[in-house]
Amino acid sequence: MAENTFPVYKVDAIVTFFRTEVLTGQEAKQFTKNDISPSPKPEAVQRLYMRILQLLFRFRPECHFVVPFSENIQFPELQERSTAVISVYVRMRQFLPVCHVYDFSLNDLLSPKLKRTMTILSGIINFLQFRKQRLDVIVGHQERFREDMDKLQAYSRGAKDAQKKIDKLTTIPPEQQAEARQLDAALSDLQASTMQQYQKANAINENIAEKKTEIAEKSQKLTKLKVDVASLKEDIGKLKSQIVESPEEMKIEMEKMKDNVRNIKVAIKQADERLVKLQSNVHGVTHSEAEIQLMFQLLQDLQTSMDKTKLHQEEVQELVCQFEKQQKELKNLGVEEVQLRRALALKMDKESKQQIRRQKKKEMKEQHIQEVLSQCDNVHQKREQVADQIQEIDRETQHLRSQINNMRDACSQETEKAQDLFDRLLAALDEFHERI
Repeated sequence: MAENTFPVYKVDAIVTFFRTEVLTGQEAKQFTKNDISPSPKPEAVQRLYMRILQLLFRFRPECHFVVPFSENIQFPELQERSTAVISVYVRMRQFLPVCHVYDFSLNDLLSPKLKRTMTILSGIINFLQFRKQRLDVIVGHQERFREDMDKLQAYSRGAKDAQKKIDKLTTIPPEQQAEARQLDAALSDLQASTMQQYQKANAINENIAEKKTEIAEKSQKLTKLKVDVASLKEDIGKLKSQIVESPEEMKIEMEKMKDNVRNIKVAIKQADERLVKLQSNVHGVTHSEAEIQLMFQLLQDLQTSMDKTKLHQEEVQELVCQFEKQQKELKNLGVEEVQLRRALALKMDKESKQQIRRQKKKEMKEQHIQEVLSQCDNVHQKREQVADQIQEIDRETQHLRSQINNMRDACSQETEKAQDLFDRLLAALDEFHERI
């Protein structure tokens, strides 16, 4: 006891703790500091130990007074007072090593001392506080288990709802299947037509590019011809101003010039006709470009619809991933639930076994109590019989005493009579001897 593993509390702290945590009702009000210090009262200490055992082991105080006796013991009523003390002593000897108190003796119940009771009660307080903390921890674990079970149920419900949503998104209702088939067919037709239009547009663009290159070449040739004509006109002017030729040569040159002009006009007409053809071709190309733009808008609309379908597919994939994650979480939670159920099953088995043992112990105790009560009844009956026998013996002794007194009186009277006769005989003998 010199080296304790727990702190030794003061008397006020001990009294307040046991009044608030252990004792109830009138016992808590009646339990004061004077019951412990300066000299502890044995009755108060024994009552306190009984209440501690009742709190921890559900061992009621009246059970301490019920202890079986063998039938061969004479006068068992003389041992009724010591049974409660011995029972409390045995239970405390079993309990106090848990509180790291190993040297509990019977003197701590019959004649307790202040330091010893304070150390013992301090060890019990330390154990009760530890027990309270462990109970709080167990309650916390139970609450967490309940929260985990609630979360598991919520996750399972969410997984079921997600599965239903995925089924709704992935499965097409029968009402819209025909429309979906028509849309698929229309999309395939549109894709085929767009491919054909793309091919036609590419061919037209190639033709337009070729025509544009031809128009650019012809425009370059026309500009060259115009430049040549202008240069020729200038040369003609210069020649006219410089050279005076004969009229015949002038006519020949004028005819040549007229032929050149005719050729140039014919070339200009041909170029104009080609320009008209090219303008008609350009007009057709612009019309085809407008049709291509319409087709391009339709293709853009199809692309947006395809993007939307891709987004829906991505959402479906995300939902599938979330569903897989939730399934994994559900599997993990299922494993945890199985483990917790196993732990609960083990706990329930232990509790059921403990309950069965407690029930058996209760039945044994009840049988024991009934046997003890029957023994007590037998003892009381025997006590009454012994009391009746004692009364009869007292009556007989009184009667014998009265007879003895009567006999003594009669004997005393007879002895007195005999003594008188003896005295008379002696006197007669003396007289006789004197006469002789």
